[in-house]
Amino acid sequence: MDFPGQTQEMDAADNQSPGAEPRDELQPRLPFTFFDPASMQELERTMTARSTRSHHRPLDNFPPPSLPKPKKAKVDNRKSTISIAMESGSSGHDDFDFEQTLKDLVRRRGEESIKARELGVMFNDLRVVGLGARASLQPTMGSILNPSVALKNITAMRNPPIRDILSGFEGVVMPGEMLLVLGRPGSGCSTFLKVLSNQTAEYQAVEGEVCYDSFTPEEIAKQYRGDVIYCPEDDVHFPTLTVEQTLSFAIKTRTPHARFTNQSREQFNSDVVDILIRIFGLHHARNTVVGNAAIRGVSGGEKKRVSIAEALSCRSLISSWDNSTRGLDSSTALEFIQALRIGTDISRITTIVSLYQAGEQLYNLFDKVCVISEGRMVYFGPAKEARQYFIDMGYEPYHRQTTSDFLVSVTDPNARNFRPAVEGSIPRSAEEMAAYFLASPLGQVNRQSVNNYRDLYVDKPERREAYRLSAVMEHARHAPKNNSYTISIPMQVRAVMVRRVQIIKGDITSQMVQLVAQIFQAIVMGTVFYHLPDATSGYFSRGGILFFALFFGALSAMAEIPSLYAQRPIVLRHHKAAMYYPFIESLAYTVVDLPITFVIQGVFSVLLYFLVDLQRTASQFFIFFMVVFTMTTAMKAFFRLVAAAFKEESSATSVAGIGVLVFSLYTGYTIPRLSIPGALRWITYLNPLGFGFESLMMNEFHTLNGTCSILVPQGPGYENVSLANQVCTTVGAQPGMPTVDGNAFTFVSYDYKYSDLWRNYGIICAFGVGFLMMLLFATEFNTGSAFDSAVTLFKHSKGAQSVGPANVRRDEEKAESSAPANESAPKHRKSSSGKKKPALPDIFTWHHVQYVVPVSGGSERRLLDNVSGYVAPGKLTALMGESGAGKTTLLNVLAQRVDVGVVSGDRFINGQPLPSDFQAQTGYCQQMDTHLPQATVREAILSSAHLRQSEFVPMEEIQAHVDKCLQMCGLEAYKDAVVGSLGVEHRKRTTIAVELAAKPKLLLFLDEPTSGLDSQSAWAIITFLRELADSGQAILCTIHQPSGELFQLFDKLLLLRKGGQTVYFGDIGDKSSTMLKYFERNGAPPCDEDANPAEYMLDVIGAGATANTSIDWHNVWQTSPEAAVLEDELGRIHAEGRSRPVVQTELRTQFATSWKHQTIALTQRNFQAYWRNPTYLMAKLVLNIAGGLLIGFTFFQTKDSLQGSQNKLFSIFLATILCVPLSQQMQAVYIDIRSIYEVRERQSRMYKWTALVTSQILVEIPWNIFCSSIFFVCWYWTVGFHNDRAGYTYLMYGVIFPLYYTTIALAIASMAPTAFIASLLFSTLFSFVVIFNGVLQPFSELGWWRWMYRVSPFTYLIEGLFGQAVGGQAIVCAAAELVPIVPPNGLTCAEYMDPFISYAGGYLNATSSCLYCPFQTTDEYMYAGFNIQYSHRWRDVGIMLGVTVFNVVAIFALTYVFRIRKGNLLPSLKGKL
Repeated sequence: MDFPGQTQEMDAADNQSPGAEPRDELQPRLPFTFFDPASMQELERTMTARSTRSHHRPLDNFPPPSLPKPKKAKVDNRKSTISIAMESGSSGHDDFDFEQTLKDLVRRRGEESIKARELGVMFNDLRVVGLGARASLQPTMGSILNPSVALKNITAMRNPPIRDILSGFEGVVMPGEMLLVLGRPGSGCSTFLKVLSNQTAEYQAVEGEVCYDSFTPEEIAKQYRGDVIYCPEDDVHFPTLTVEQTLSFAIKTRTPHARFTNQSREQFNSDVVDILIRIFGLHHARNTVVGNAAIRGVSGGEKKRVSIAEALSCRSLISSWDNSTRGLDSSTALEFIQALRIGTDISRITTIVSLYQAGEQLYNLFDKVCVISEGRMVYFGPAKEARQYFIDMGYEPYHRQTTSDFLVSVTDPNARNFRPAVEGSIPRSAEEMAAYFLASPLGQVNRQSVNNYRDLYVDKPERREAYRLSAVMEHARHAPKNNSYTISIPMQVRAVMVRRVQIIKGDITSQMVQLVAQIFQAIVMGTVFYHLPDATSGYFSRGGILFFALFFGALSAMAEIPSLYAQRPIVLRHHKAAMYYPFIESLAYTVVDLPITFVIQGVFSVLLYFLVDLQRTASQFFIFFMVVFTMTTAMKAFFRLVAAAFKEESSATSVAGIGVLVFSLYTGYTIPRLSIPGALRWITYLNPLGFGFESLMMNEFHTLNGTCSILVPQGPGYENVSLANQVCTTVGAQPGMPTVDGNAFTFVSYDYKYSDLWRNYGIICAFGVGFLMMLLFATEFNTGSAFDSAVTLFKHSKGAQSVGPANVRRDEEKAESSAPANESAPKHRKSSSGKKKPALPDIFTWHHVQYVVPVSGGSERRLLDNVSGYVAPGKLTALMGESGAGKTTLLNVLAQRVDVGVVSGDRFINGQPLPSDFQAQTGYCQQMDTHLPQATVREAILSSAHLRQSEFVPMEEIQAHVDKCLQMCGLEAYKDAVVGSLGVEHRKRTTIAVELAAKPKLLLFLDEPTSGLDSQSAWAIITFLRELADSGQAILCTIHQPSGELFQLFDKLLLLRKGGQTVYFGDIGDKSSTMLKYFERNGAPPCDEDANPAEYMLDVIGAGATANTSIDWHNVWQTSPEAAVLEDELGRIHAEGRSRPVVQTELRTQFATSWKHQTIALTQRNFQAYWRNPTYLMAKLVLNIAGGLLIGFTFFQTKDSLQGSQNKLFSIFLATILCVPLSQQMQAVYIDIRSIYEVRERQSRMYKWTALVTSQILVEIPWNIFCSSIFFVCWYWTVGFHNDRAGYTYLMYGVIFPLYYTTIALAIASMAPTAFIASLLFSTLFSFVVIFNGVLQPFSELGWWRWMYRVSPFTYLIEGLFGQAVGGQAIVCAAAELVPIVPPNGLTCAEYMDPFISYAGGYLNATSSCLYCPFQTTDEYMYAGFNIQYSHRWRDVGIMLGVTVFNVVAIFALTYVFRIRKGNLLPSLKGKL
């Protein structure tokens, strides 16, 4: 028996080398015109015109010339020939024949000695070993801090358990073949695809034989990596690039050097883009951005085709596609695989695909199929023979069960169906089935294919050399010939730079926001420090503005960290496809960003420099700008380096935050280098901002000779004193001099010298180059990214280690490998006639429902058009239609979950108006399974029951009902599993259980309950819904991609087409007979016996991009007898219902429980969630501990001198700065929890929003007080504050300050739609609060902005903390701070100075010299410099408490205005960001 596609081809290929001319008589299985016939005709005309030009040559290496002959299989009724020659009857010589052109390419390749190549893959005795899973427990703060748990984790890391993921695989996939890989989630399908694609880095070991023709996996990885690629299920592209730009870049990086005569790289790129876009039906989206979840772009199906086209444009020879149809409806999924079929036929590549739900038409497109069960290969062979193979083994498919569902079901002990006659001898376990296959004739043929492949292809020097020559011919002239990259490094840099410019153009808004932010900061800071005087009174302020000019630009790069992580998967994929070196992306990013940074910093510098009125000479301005620009560039390289060095964004953000604290501390402004303890002074030499600050200071002060603002002594009695007997109090002043030289001031204060300016600039450049080099290194070699280990986690409790499902690791497919034993097995639909039904059922009806929404431009759009129907208890009703038909919209309208637009028509219960608590009496299972991630399954269900059932129901009764829900949903084994770690199926079951816990009396709505599930999980969910319906529950459910047997579980069908128009409503019937008769009676072709009725009806009504129909099925429905019967039935239901009592409102209010009950329950739930989120709490704790120790030891045991008092002030100021990262962390968690309420719990009327807000405030405050207390302990005594002042300081910083920043952060988050916007708003507000608190710019210098000084809460916080900490104490001036006085002849020092000291303050040093200290007490110093008074400390406590109360009120008010009140004030902002 020949193995189709293997042995026969191998026999013919005995004498064919990779460089030889392949056969060209083979035909593809789908026409090239499949997706876009009109565009292909246009392409024909274009190519026809080109074919008449003798000087122009067609493409070089795309599409590859050899075309495989089709293996006979049923696909669809579309045209099945490659020829796209015009069929108009014209016989002109200019007609273009695409098939003939491809054959001409083959001939011309041979004529011009351009070698083609193909690549298959053979594997034998393949074994993959990975990390085994142990019973995993959800980490908590208790477990993190528990030493015994830490020791266990260390032991597990040293000796990790391992297990076999795959074992005993053998087979061959030849060029031009498509292999379908099937298996249950967790069986090893993704691992199999990754190994065949040579992506093996994440596994412990890969054993056995894997050969790519004559190459080993190591040789492929080193020299031909781009020929073998793996495509994950997610389509990740740069969202702001257009479809054409995305494809053009991929082609540009893989354009071969050997092309036809006179064909330039640009012409090659243009031709290939044109062909790809037209063949895959993307012509209309050519200039449309690809988009993502936040940016509207092409549709999901089109994005899939972009991914295929990109892979094909890379000219890879083996491509693996991992579950790429997840979330697509059946018509789009079919189009995706048909596109792959076209790509495989055109390029003669080797295609491997894994799918979860595959229809029969889709399955028939494959040549081979591999079935995997628990890591064992139970079948590998022809796709058309697999069904019969398992039937012969002893398994029986269900009626209308698709082949793929049948093949997967035989591997599931709970889903398989045995043939009665042979049930006893059927192989059942994975090992038995694998052994059975190896011994079978098909297994022997497969083994023979492996042997034949080895004989013909493996270890053949001539094949290896021919392949190498073909690859070398593609390399650019200056590109290394021994690596995988086609083009040279300069060409890569140019291509990636062009792409970066295109990305920036597509996202120009971000650049504008950055520019506006810099302008805003420059204007604010410039007006605060407006026209600084040249006198010594402006010296301190000049240092402050220079520091912030440097710091603002340096910090701007921190915002890039999230975007760098967002693009990392794309860069990693391109690296694996051998498009470019990863470091090229970082280099190009840096180069392209230079002119942007130059412009932004130029605008910032001009505004700030001239508003502040710094030294107005051209050289000083340009030095200022050059230092700021260079420092910003260097610091951007640093933050990009941090992002490139870590696999997880959270780690990079934490390191960057600590870096910001270090940079601000050790620049030299907040504390001069001379004042830093010797043990930490070395850090200043590693801080590039320190050298930048020194350069700016010397550039500014070098030419400054400021007039002394305060001469000592002066005033009454000193009118005629000679200047020789006066001295300036400013540091660096000389006796008898009315001015202070800026050079002397900077040298004495900071130890800065002008001669070091250019040395410092060189050091800044060296830092920038060093950061860039390390960035390039980190980008090139740290190409990995963090991935979810996908282990189900259980809460800490007795016996948790022995929980069964936790012992099984969810494999790369992201779902459990086995289901609980109590899950229902597939069975034929049982009659529900024996079930107990309610005596007087409440029937929900809707009649002539229409829904109109406003759209841009002032027009309206109708989403639902005159839809009618009903749902009765005991019936399972399916709501179906193509994408965009309005299924979810109708569900939301019926469930009263729409806030915009106009809904018209009637919705009744028994013909009566809906009760006011209709939402509380119904359940709604959304497509998104939104739950609190830290809760266990049981806790999530119990919380729903506790809040949605009356609070007077005994807890024992509620718990009993929760246990019943767990049992009904098959979740008993997972009751202690953490919801956030569950697989797709069990998370969906939890969603259903949460709604059932509320005891929905009237109706249960479900939106796409099988989305993203494999066929067996989908069967389990729908079977469970069937059982609920049989018990009397009324259910309305949207669904896509149902198999034939799954479709049979429904009673009724409501089918919609685009525009929300009804196509059919009525019974489905036994074997779908009633529905099929309706369509066939009205002109539809008969449904084949083996066809899926659910797919059939969508094809009939013209769903999908390629399907069409000439029948107006909506008009057919309106005039059909079935529509008239529906109207009569609705009239009867209404008449009967109105004869019975109205369905009463069961709740006196909207909610089942009181506000107090809700608040207590939510507070307990949130405390529990925080305890199980140690990452968040540890981030708080570590930040406070690290900040406290860093600030404390930097200002270690500060003395009571003038500089020491200023250092204490800055230690307090920097301590308050920590609230910024703490608040941003808090806002993200707050918004995440609020999102759960807005998405699901609000619509279910679970609790009042005020209860949620109250609970979140109550949960945050204790943790923040605790963390601030830890900071206080690390900081207070380290700095050297006095013990007797600790009580007040702790009250203000450890208690009141957390109250303040918690409430202000939540108030800002309350009006923000996303955490990013909340962070942006908080940072802007905080910059105002910090600037105007009197520390950076003294109160006396604020001028017009003094009103902001009084408004800023930080004014009173700083005054309270600093006033209490140092107030009422004596100041002891250091030697450098004492002012030398020369008294007039005949007067002693005391006689001369006493009158001045009596009213000005200060003291004389008790030495032989006449030395004057400007301040005697800290009170004098605080009031004169910062307007701080020790006596205001308790007033400040009251003001801070008052501000906190105001913040709490603001939280509730802003939440109501922005989040609760109908119509968000920031809808456009939310939509754009």
